[in-house]
Amino acid sequence: MARKIALLQLNPTVGDLAGNVKRLETLLVLAADAGAVAAVATELAISGYPPRDLLLQDDFISACIEAAGTISTPIPLLVGSPVPRKPRQLPGNGALRIDYDGAVREVTRKQLLPTYEVFDEARYFSPDSRPGIVRGLGGLDLGVTICEDAWQHAGLVPSDYQTDPIEQLAAWTGQGVELVATVNLSSSPFHATKQSSRLTVARAAAQTLGHPFLLANQVGGNDDLLFDGHSLAALPGGEVVSAPGWVEGVLLVDLDDFSASVWITEESSSADAADFIAAGDEQIIESGVEGESAKAVDSVHDLLSAVTIGLRDYCHKSGLSKVVLGMSGGIDSAVAACLATRALGQDSVIGISMPSRHSSQHSKDDAEATAMALGIEYLELSIEELHEVAEKRLNTEVSEGPPMVGENIQARLRGLLVMGIANSRSAMAIATGNKSELAQGYCTLYGDMNGGYAPLGDLYKTQVYELARAINVDAESMGNPPPITESTITKPPSAELAPDQVDQDSLPPYATLDAILHALIEDMASPESIAAQGYDEDTVAWVEGKLNASEHKRWQMPPAPRVSERAFGQGWRQPLAAKR
Repeated sequence: MARKIALLQLNPTVGDLAGNVKRLETLLVLAADAGAVAAVATELAISGYPPRDLLLQDDFISACIEAAGTISTPIPLLVGSPVPRKPRQLPGNGALRIDYDGAVREVTRKQLLPTYEVFDEARYFSPDSRPGIVRGLGGLDLGVTICEDAWQHAGLVPSDYQTDPIEQLAAWTGQGVELVATVNLSSSPFHATKQSSRLTVARAAAQTLGHPFLLANQVGGNDDLLFDGHSLAALPGGEVVSAPGWVEGVLLVDLDDFSASVWITEESSSADAADFIAAGDEQIIESGVEGESAKAVDSVHDLLSAVTIGLRDYCHKSGLSKVVLGMSGGIDSAVAACLATRALGQDSVIGISMPSRHSSQHSKDDAEATAMALGIEYLELSIEELHEVAEKRLNTEVSEGPPMVGENIQARLRGLLVMGIANSRSAMAIATGNKSELAQGYCTLYGDMNGGYAPLGDLYKTQVYELARAINVDAESMGNPPPITESTITKPPSAELAPDQVDQDSLPPYATLDAILHALIEDMASPESIAAQGYDEDTVAWVEGKLNASEHKRWQMPPAPRVSERAFGQGWRQPLAAKR
C-alpha cells in the first residue's frame, strides 16, 4: 500500500469560510490525483489565520464547524479549525478529521499558546493537555501537533511552557504506540530568518520521535502578517524536503522512500504567479517536479516575494483592485511602484508626480522613466499653485515659524492630491515610507503617510536599495529594461522640500542609521552596548531620542507587511504618552 501524505499549503482568507473550503477542495483533488492516501492542511485553515476577535463570537466558531462539514474530500483529511468551548473554558485551536463520509471529528487541540511577538493566542484559546493521535487516516497512524507545539522542543521560544508535546509523543512511542509519522498543522508567520528556524524545529522533532515529521504551513498575506509556505518533511537523520515558498499547492511526501513532489493549483501556475516565487530559492515549480532538499533562502528575493504578496493579498482579500501612489523620483516611490505593478498588474496602478518649486528636473525625469518602463498610468499635477495659496493664507506662520512648517505644507498638499485621485478612481492610496523614516519620524502625518497600506513599512532604507537592484536584475533577466533608473539608485536621497536638501543634512548615513536602529528595535540592545560596538555615542543617543519622540506617528501609520523579527505594530507595543 502506498504511504503518500499530502501537505496542503493553503492561502486562506480570514472569515471567508466558503472560499476557504473551496480552496481546500481544489488542493484535495490535486493530492488525490497525485496518489496521496491522506492530506494535512494548515492551522485554522477553515477560518483563516489570524481570525483575531472573530474568535470571541460563538456563532463564528459554530459556522467554522459547519463549514468543515461541507468539505467534499476524495481522501481523509486533517484540517485546522477553531473548535467550540468546553465548560468554563475558551474555545480551542483544533485539528479536525474529515473522512469520505463527511463526518467531522475533533482529534486534538493546540497545547502551547504563544503570547509573544505578534501572537496573542491566550486571549482566544484554552490549551489542551496532550498531543493528538489519529488512527487509520488513509491507513496511517499519525501523531498530531499544531504549530507552536513543536517549537518548545527545539528551544526556540522565549519562555518555557513547562510541557513538551514532542517529548510526550516520544514517550508514548517508547511505550509501544506505533506511529508512522507526526504531522504539524502550522500557520507560522514569515520573517527574514524564519525558514532556518523551522528547519531546526523539524529536524529536532524527527530525531527525538524516531520517525518522519511533516509540517504543513500556510502561505499568503493576511493583514500585516505574511506566511511563506515552505511546508516541509524531515527524517530522523536530518534529511529534509521542502516545498517552494510564496505559492499555494501540495507537497506530496512518500513515507516509504522519502521522495517528494510538488503540485500547484492552476491559479498559482499562471504566468503572473512565477513573479511571486523566490527566485534562486528552489527550482521553478511545475506539476510533478521532484522536491529537493531545503536550501538556504535568498534573503533579497525572499523579501521581494514577501512584500509583493503582502500587497497583492491585502488588496485582493479586501476587494481592492487599484492603487494610487505619489512618485517623487526617489528610491522609495520607485520601488513601491514596482511592487504595486508586480502585485496587481500595470493597469491597476496610478502614479502621480507632484512637483514643487524645489523639485529637481532629474527627479521628475526619473519618476516618469519608472512609470513609463512599468507601463502604468502616470499623472503630473504640480502643487505650486496650491503651495502659494497656502503660504499666503498662513502668512507669518510660515515666514516666522520653523522650516518644517513650510516643508510639511508641501507633503500635505501632495497627500491631498493622492487621496483625491484615490477617491475619484475607487482606489487605495499606498504610503511609500520605509522603516528607517518611520523610526525617526522622518515622515509627515496626513502627508506622505497617507494611505491604506505601506508596502515598505518594515524595510530599512538599505533594504529598499537592495530590492531596487533585485527588481532591475529581474526585469533584465526577462528581457525588459530596468524600471528603476541608475540615477534614482545613485543620487543622494532627498525629500526635496527645501533648496538643495538631502536626507543626510538631518540624518546619519543610512548604513549607520539602519545598523543602530536594527540594534535598538530588533535586538533590543541598550545605547551603551551599541556604542561599545564602535558607533558614536552621541549619534546613538540622538537616534534613540528620535525613535522615542516619533511614537505618535507610528500609532497612525497604515499596516505594513511584517518581514522582520520586530515590526512596528503588533510586534512593537510602546506607550504613547510616556516619559523615557
